[in-house]
Amino acid sequence: MLELLGLGKNSVELYRAVLAHPGISVEDLVDTLKWPAERVRSALDECVRLSLIRPSWEAPGTLRPVPPSVGLQALLARQEAEFLERQRQMTDARVEVSRLVHDYAAVQRESSQTETERIEGIDEIRSRIEELSHNCHDSLLAFHPGGGQSAASRAAGRPLSGTLQSRGVVMHTIYLDSIYNDPESVDYARWLLRSGNHVRTTASLPSRMLIFDRRQAVVPIDPDDSAAGAMVFRSAGILANLCELFDQVWDKAVPLSGEKRPRQPAEENELTGQEQTVLRLLGEGLTDEVVARRLGVSVRTGRRITAELMGRLGAKSRFQAGMRAVEYGWLGGDEDRAAHPGEPAEPRDENSADAPEQG
Repeated sequence: MLELLGLGKNSVELYRAVLAHPGISVEDLVDTLKWPAERVRSALDECVRLSLIRPSWEAPGTLRPVPPSVGLQALLARQEAEFLERQRQMTDARVEVSRLVHDYAAVQRESSQTETERIEGIDEIRSRIEELSHNCHDSLLAFHPGGGQSAASRAAGRPLSGTLQSRGVVMHTIYLDSIYNDPESVDYARWLLRSGNHVRTTASLPSRMLIFDRRQAVVPIDPDDSAAGAMVFRSAGILANLCELFDQVWDKAVPLSGEKRPRQPAEENELTGQEQTVLRLLGEGLTDEVVARRLGVSVRTGRRITAELMGRLGAKSRFQAGMRAVEYGWLGGDEDRAAHPGEPAEPRDENSADAPEQG
């Protein structure tokens, strides 16, 4: 127990030896304790520093113990004073913590009364998401675009998912089909499934989105730049639309597959969801870079998918590919063509005045 007074084990044993043999020399201590001289001198230095042993005035080279009633009582009084000071500091810290908790709660109550909240900076966004997750009780709905998830994202997601699961919160997460290109991300998604959550994939997602208990939603200000900031929405009207969007995407998405690449077309003239999305995005005039980002694939992969589609359609331009996809019923056209996919309409004269410009 004397270690609580700041004494090491060796120092306690050496002090006891000097108490038992007042006037003992350092050499005799080495023989008595059967320690190396260096160990004896180290313990002796500590005892001298703590005023428990002093050199003899009458017999130089020998040691005299300071009586425990003096030396140890002084150490005990010093430790008690430090303990009381520590208690005072802890009391002051407790008061300060209570004040900060109260002030922060007041700020959050004020912000929660507003229907929208703007968050800027990655640190602030992550902190806000952690807080919303901590207060989530029933469900967490999530869009996760970008294809394979980063190692940092997966590492942060595991403890968060565990915390939510311990409170009975069920997660519904939608990833891009391109997640299958990253085995580690697929393993993480399957871990979510084993933890009692639900995971599906789809060809494209509009942006990252988190909906907590269908009462608060976090979406990025700029879908292509997460560092630009985020918005928190609490408006009943906005939440209803965001939840409806999630439900529609969820209904069309496919449960996470055990296969490496699910959802291959059954027929040659059919398209995968990813291919349909490419045609739709190209029809909207989006660049290769934006299309690849929406799919969660590299620009090179996106261009390869586009080139393969144009080859299957016999198209020389992207606009022509979109027109022929409609004619084949791949993107929806009139009812007759949709009823007979793969059967093009009457051939178009590519040189006529009505033909689209090549390029």
